[in-house]
Amino acid sequence: MSSIRRIGILTSGGDAPGMNACIRSIVLTAAAHQIDVIGFSHGYNGLIEGEYRTLLPYHVQHIIHLGGTILKSARCPAMHTEQGPKAAAQTLQQLQLDALLVIGGDGSFKGALAIAQHYSGQILGLPGTIDNDVDGTDATIGYATAIDTALDAIDKIRDTADAFERIFLVELMGRHSGFIALSAGIASGAEQIICPELGRLTPDDLERVTRPIQNAQLVKGKSSYIMVVAEHCYPGGSTALAEAITKAIGIECRACVLGHIQRGGSPIGADRILATKLGAYAVEQLLKGAHLMMAGEVNHTASLYPLQASGEGKKRIDPYLLRWQQQVASD
Repeated sequence: MSSIRRIGILTSGGDAPGMNACIRSIVLTAAAHQIDVIGFSHGYNGLIEGEYRTLLPYHVQHIIHLGGTILKSARCPAMHTEQGPKAAAQTLQQLQLDALLVIGGDGSFKGALAIAQHYSGQILGLPGTIDNDVDGTDATIGYATAIDTALDAIDKIRDTADAFERIFLVELMGRHSGFIALSAGIASGAEQIICPELGRLTPDDLERVTRPIQNAQLVKGKSSYIMVVAEHCYPGGSTALAEAITKAIGIECRACVLGHIQRGGSPIGADRILATKLGAYAVEQLLKGAHLMMAGEVNHTASLYPLQASGEGKKRIDPYLLRWQQQVASD
């Protein structure tokens, strides 16, 4: 068993519903093991600048249902310099912290690995990102809520689309992966889904999108038509794609970019449970000596995964659902 008496935690990068539930779990589990917890504000900025506070169980008593993060988050340009990780490690040493827990995504984990080169304590990562693009865990904290948020928005857009018999593009977050787009698209009954795994679009292959729309119009007549699009899948974004479709088929197409609304809101039960499980598991694994690992869940079982390998991009969206979507969307 490792001798852990004081640990630090921070939330970094894009916020995700469930981060507060994870903070709560870490603090409560640490208290049960007589471990002090120091929370750093504004991600790595707080670590570098020494902006921190002690977190006690009463500080996290009623935060499990809150979106965002009570520790706040931020991008940290200093972490991309040589001096930034050194300064962060120096703060950890000065505060005599035995370990650091980082809740965030791939970029946040890269920062943790950089700090590890100058820090003698243990470091563990917890996957907090709506994108679900972290290897070593079936789902990331915030992913399930982001799907529900997107689904709620798409269902409302469908009402308007039906009323006006319009074509709508709904752009969802996802950076380099289509996890949210595929899941929300299938759950909402979208007529088309465009995501990296199904092939990005260029103006030269616009017919791949317009032909199914025209076929649907021939079969059903004028009616609503919803397309769910992952961000960065068309040059200029969904607004440019909507304009191109309108010009190509002569039927008005509107774009709706959900943007940061997908990151907000109260986490649904699945995210609260996952965050609680991984937070507690991370503290327990620190006590067992875990270092430079990520706490994840695979097949409903908490497990560790090398932090270095968490951003290799090996994780794939459900191949069955991907194949099914291609099958039913084909003409």
